[in-house]
Amino acid sequence: MRKHFPEEIISVDTYRADVAKAAVEQYGVDIINDISAGTLDNNMFETVAVLNIPYILTHIQGAPSNMQENPVYDNLTEEVIAYFSSRIQRLRTLGVKDIIIDPGFGFGKTIAHNYEILRNLKKLEIFDLPILVGQSRKSMIYNLLETDAQHALNGTTVANTLALTAGADILRVHDVKEAVECVKITNYET
Repeated sequence: MRKHFPEEIISVDTYRADVAKAAVEQYGVDIINDISAGTLDNNMFETVAVLNIPYILTHIQGAPSNMQENPVYDNLTEEVIAYFSSRIQRLRTLGVKDIIIDPGFGFGKTIAHNYEILRNLKKLEIFDLPILVGQSRKSMIYNLLETDAQHALNGTTVANTLALTAGADILRVHDVKEAVECVKITNYET
């Protein structure tokens, strides 16, 4: 990819520090996206600090293997804010400068939890960091609409619009053309 698209920004999804290190040093990857926020590899934060690259810090409850087994929160929004606060502080202490936060739609959350996060997305602006939202064709959309991922484009566009108006800075999507149109319309100023 780097050879064919030298100017493009490339992100790698991994929660393993050794994979992050190899991706950056051997393949010129620009961003590490860690769905575990350093919880599945104790060396991740230190590795990202040494690599000096942007890091996507995702909220998750549990691990990928068990995150959807009855996720429970006392106060979801407060718990997500506390989760980010402690991890951002640790990253800053290590010298990580470029942090992007992702509230982790679908990562240890019920449909109701996902929509609560969407309604309260603006509260994450407290960190003054870019907010990434990845809702594209997820079960929070297609289950609510009683369809499947293949038929969830309209719902995805609506959810992306809501996210953009609530403070999202970056959309992670499958349908790029439609997402670009969503951004253009949402951000249009007369």
